Amino acid sequence: MDMIATDIDLNALAAAIKAWGRELGFADIGIADTDLSASEAGLQAWLDAGHHGEMDYMAAHGMKRARPAELVPGTMRVITARMNYLPRATDQQRWREQEAQRGADPSAAVISVYARGRDYHKVLRARLQQLAERIRTEIGEFGFRAFTDSAPVMEVGLAEKSGMGWRGKHTLLLSREAGSMFFLGEIYTDLPLPVDAPVTSHCGQCSACIAACPTGAIVAPYQLDARRCISYLTIELKGSIPAELRPLIGNRVYGCDDCQLACPWNKFAQVASLPDFDVRNGLDAAGMIALFAWDEEDFNRRLEGSPIRRIGHERWLRNLAVGLGNALARQPAPEIVAALRTREQHPSELVREHVAWALAQAGSSPHQA
Repeated sequence: MDMIATDIDLNALAAAIKAWGRELGFADIGIADTDLSASEAGLQAWLDAGHHGEMDYMAAHGMKRARPAELVPGTMRVITARMNYLPRATDQQRWREQEAQRGADPSAAVISVYARGRDYHKVLRARLQQLAERIRTEIGEFGFRAFTDSAPVMEVGLAEKSGMGWRGKHTLLLSREAGSMFFLGEIYTDLPLPVDAPVTSHCGQCSACIAACPTGAIVAPYQLDARRCISYLTIELKGSIPAELRPLIGNRVYGCDDCQLACPWNKFAQVASLPDFDVRNGLDAAGMIALFAWDEEDFNRRLEGSPIRRIGHERWLRNLAVGLGNALARQPAPEIVAALRTREQHPSELVREHVAWALAQAGSSPHQA
């Protein structure tokens, strides 16, 4: 390590890494040191409050998330990367308005924008690996490990330290140039590269994201109770969705973008440079009844390479049943009832429970005669 440090111009290497990153489709590359000690108390308090819900791995990893050198011994710096994910066909002037209109259509299946294309884990990890190999070609062997939402890594904290943006009140990273519609990835390395300076926060008095959250999951600025977050409920939660939260989920069947749609900074959101995040299977325009009709084979085949596939067909039907029940509560619709009845005898108790709840919503509609 010492030999490498003395044999190369680290400032020139850092500049080159940023250029190579942009060539690989990253919108920004930053470099941070590994000192996240200022975040440890907040992380511990969040865990102590149980805000991680059933994400037991968060508690199991403990403070390792805030100590990069414990996760990868020898780590001196973290190369952070962000990649825009708005599909290339997105109308950058109107996309938030269009998403809001879609959310207001009770029959529409609303899937988070990030999940409509290829699984970002695969895309970013491959590109980060390519970036690390490009560095190796230039300087020879060095220590590194690449991560994309795949290990106890404090992604937002590291991205903040590297000057990539600031933590918004919804807890996501915000950039003046690109809002928050991007993925983050990291390369832990033993190279003593020069670090980038953090930027200041630009949320000010704005609390649009807090007001927009359908379930009140942003319990205070910069504090998220995952147990109430629709992304957690529809993706991470393995069991039954709490009955009191089901009506608040509406037609959001995989993830939720409401806090991001409300954020003024997302008027600057940028489209992806890669085709990987283009919409697949018409997931930007699908109806819940059509998706509910997919059997397990359809689900696995159509969603091959999609991040959605990891929740499995059972939870897919669970989420759609909640959405269909909420649509029924707004307006009786025989076609929704008929669709739900096709799953009344489903082998999964989880699916049967949510279908029964959904069918019961027909009688709760204010429009019911």
